[in-house]
Amino acid sequence: MRTDRFGLSVALATPFAEDRSIDLPRLVTHARQSLADGCTSITAFGTTGEGASLGLNERQRALGALVGAGIEPRTQLVVGIAASSVEEAIAQGRAGLMLGCPSFLLAPPFYFKSPGDEGLFDWIAAVLTGLGPQASNVVLYHIPQVTAVGLSMELIGKLKKAFPAQIKGVKDSSGDWDNAQALLKQHSNLHVLIGDERLLARAMKLGASGAITGLANVAPDLMRPLLDGVEEPRVNAMVEAVLPFAVTAAVKALVGHRRNDAAAWSRMRAPLRSLGQAECLELFAAIDAIRSRRAA
Repeated sequence: MRTDRFGLSVALATPFAEDRSIDLPRLVTHARQSLADGCTSITAFGTTGEGASLGLNERQRALGALVGAGIEPRTQLVVGIAASSVEEAIAQGRAGLMLGCPSFLLAPPFYFKSPGDEGLFDWIAAVLTGLGPQASNVVLYHIPQVTAVGLSMELIGKLKKAFPAQIKGVKDSSGDWDNAQALLKQHSNLHVLIGDERLLARAMKLGASGAITGLANVAPDLMRPLLDGVEEPRVNAMVEAVLPFAVTAAVKALVGHRRNDAAAWSRMRAPLRSLGQAECLELFAAIDAIRSRRAA
């Protein structure tokens, strides 16, 4: 296992007020509690955080609230970038840079499908050049089941060679163990982060650096042993319990269940929808039962 680990970052869920603006007090409370519960950092505006539905102004307000509440921007914050235009991606990144955050989770442009490695290289290169050297800890985001735009091993290698001072990692959320193994073999000098909690312990044994995951919103205590390569069957069971539902809505419902604040945490930003009451009851019963099991 590598010693310079990235650790466990929570793909922070975003709470909304009744008018669907970001509920800043709840966001800050959840972020601080996630760190207190064992997360190394928070990743704002990722997939679980509904980042692709959040505009620039509200991102700036949310980041200001997090940093103002004591989240250390250099060591405890990763800013998700989700955009189709270079200009918008750079603007989202600069919102973090202005507060002293050098760390970003950069998704590829997701509107145009099958752009090819050359087109993706040009887009990512333009974003990195626009952000400049202050963006010194960029993690490339491979989640093709959502973006429909994957990052090939060759593209990652080309980007790593062209921007060695900026690209420091890659997050694999494909759920494809073969792809994770290939990353660990071909790009071991990067921080290889795992998005699928079921693969994390195995990957850590092979040199992975950590994870950015949605389940860390709900069970960071159960996830910590995975970073040491120790399997935790309850984590796998939780993932399997969540997958039949709309995952982001399910994670937010579980945060509300955990915080005893279900109504507030059930709100989603359009076009996503909340789980129904029957779905919530089924999910909560399953997760509570898994939680009550003794550790293996």
